[in-house]
Amino acid sequence: MRILITGNMGYVGPVLTRFLRENLTDSELIGFDAGFFGHSLTGAGLLPEALLDRQVFGDIRELPEELLDGVDAVVHLSAVSNDPMGNKFEAVTGEINQDASVRIARLAAERGVKNFVFASSCSMYGYAEGRARKESDATNPLTAYARSKIGSEKAFAELDLGGMNVTSLRFATACGMSDRLRLDLVLNDFVACAVASGEITVLSDGTPWRPLIDVEDMARAISWAIVRKRDDGGKFLAVNAGRDESNYQVRDLAEAVARQVPGTTVSINKNAPPDKRSYKVDFALFRSLAPDHLPQVSLDQSIARLREGLVGMGFADKDFRNSPYMRLKTLERHMAAGRLGRDLRWLPHSRA
Repeated sequence: MRILITGNMGYVGPVLTRFLRENLTDSELIGFDAGFFGHSLTGAGLLPEALLDRQVFGDIRELPEELLDGVDAVVHLSAVSNDPMGNKFEAVTGEINQDASVRIARLAAERGVKNFVFASSCSMYGYAEGRARKESDATNPLTAYARSKIGSEKAFAELDLGGMNVTSLRFATACGMSDRLRLDLVLNDFVACAVASGEITVLSDGTPWRPLIDVEDMARAISWAIVRKRDDGGKFLAVNAGRDESNYQVRDLAEAVARQVPGTTVSINKNAPPDKRSYKVDFALFRSLAPDHLPQVSLDQSIARLREGLVGMGFADKDFRNSPYMRLKTLERHMAAGRLGRDLRWLPHSRA
């Protein structure tokens, strides 16, 4: 099986590459990435891309059509990947996250790809009081990032997919250790606070709800979607990916981290304005369709792996929220150095 992974040099890609190499041993793995974060390794003993059969560099908006020849499955991770980046580069977020995604899905269908796996997000539920949200419930996107995921799903549902299946995995909030760690994710942020300073600062009042999924479990879900049959969910399937037990309030996440990092105190800004990004998610559909690929990594295991990884790196940066571990900061550094334009394209002759 030949698998093309777009955006493979980000946070999820290294973990996914290793998971597929270990579990789909006969597969040919090809990566396609712009390389914005390729240098942002965090404690890796091996370049993650060494596990690929081929690495291709390029702009996702211009992915060569011929790269899809002979491909059985596309895993489309490439995206402007969080709310701060989406807010700063709103128009570009639409180009990359939606327009390019729809183009690649259309080309993949035309080239005979069997399965297209789209990394979507539960953030599309936005502000959702009360019961956990199912796939059939109305969405309430609050950010450019969330809107781009909804727009992509709507377009996929209208495409002539031919014999190709599209699986849109609406992932819970990612967490866990990676060879290219992000600290702009809630649990990862809290563990970094605990390790670096012994104090977790919760910027909200701690009441918002968030579902979580470890990055390893994201890879587990993707491995199911890569081989999903059409009679197991239909030609286009949008499904919440996670588990019901992993819906947490933000304050509970902070306390869970403090329990695992002795001496850590938790500071909650009880006077903070309400964080409207609050939602619980129902994962019953995923549980019924993919019983052998459900999340296995517990909250405590995610925290322990993060702590071990950060300690192993000698991590001690109390000001990490202004560091390259935040994806937006890395892009801003590229721009300040004259390497990257505001359209998120590499500038000519500037990649020194």
